[in-house]
Amino acid sequence: MAQDSLITVEHLSRRYGEQVAVNDLSFSVARGEVLGFLGPNGAGKSTTMQMLTGNLAPGTGRITINGIDLLEQPREAKRHLGYLPEQPPLYRDLTVDEYLRLCARLHHIPRSRLGAAVDDAKGRCGLGEVGRRLIGHLSKGYQQRVGIAQAIIHNPAVVILDEPTVGLDPIQIREIRHLVRELGGEHSVILSTHILPEVQATCDRVQIIQRGQLVLSDSIAGIRQRMRGGSLLLGLQHPPGEAALLAIPGVQGVETLEPQRLRIRYDSEASTAQGPAEALAQAAVEQGWGLFELSPEQRSLEEIFVDLTTRDDAPQPGEAA
Repeated sequence: MAQDSLITVEHLSRRYGEQVAVNDLSFSVARGEVLGFLGPNGAGKSTTMQMLTGNLAPGTGRITINGIDLLEQPREAKRHLGYLPEQPPLYRDLTVDEYLRLCARLHHIPRSRLGAAVDDAKGRCGLGEVGRRLIGHLSKGYQQRVGIAQAIIHNPAVVILDEPTVGLDPIQIREIRHLVRELGGEHSVILSTHILPEVQATCDRVQIIQRGQLVLSDSIAGIRQRMRGGSLLLGLQHPPGEAALLAIPGVQGVETLEPQRLRIRYDSEASTAQGPAEALAQAAVEQGWGLFELSPEQRSLEEIFVDLTTRDDAPQPGEAA
């Protein structure tokens, strides 16, 4: 588990009758870390989020929030947890100030500190100028800010945000991303989203769940390494036979894309960052193959996501939801 973890999940499972929704899930989130939690529809992501926030009891397993067991001491554990659901729990006929004061009271913030807590949450979320406005009159972006403000008003150790940028325009998305990054400096943040570029721009680490099981847990640096992949794009005016290319050290596979363009596959973990590029270039010059392209093939996070959630060795349908 990560050092100084503020949320720890151990062997979490949940069934709905015979169907396994979450299957032996374990992970932790460190202080100051933003974790991107991804999964296709039906992967068990929503069930996991409900268990992490104490809205659904796990079948087996343990969740601790800032060292407090969520099942054994739910009220105390939830004092250290802030949550923004996909649909923010806003009262549209209240002003921002009225709503945040209500949220502060629900979190048992003493009356002597109510005003300071509201002002601090508004300041962190960029709401200083809209305190007296009705929530129903605010833009979607500002309503999301109010939703985040209610999640952090009691200064929790862990903040869980479920699709915080859904329905926002590009400028609003950029502002919310910046806010999430700032939150990551003081809290542990779990960000659940379907927007993959948002993960790359905001998160320190990524987890992908498929049919109730983790199929990836890696840092953003590790993801970037995966995006470099294990293949090169090779363009030759006079391409040789496949056997000649497979004879070059490091080449594991050859795929013809066009008559003069090929994909060269290699073991990215066992090779250098460039793989067999230097050997290919040397052979092309010596053999007169007419080299006009040699570049690493970049994979997108979307391609990695699709590959991991559709591969043949993933848990089979019926094993998880």
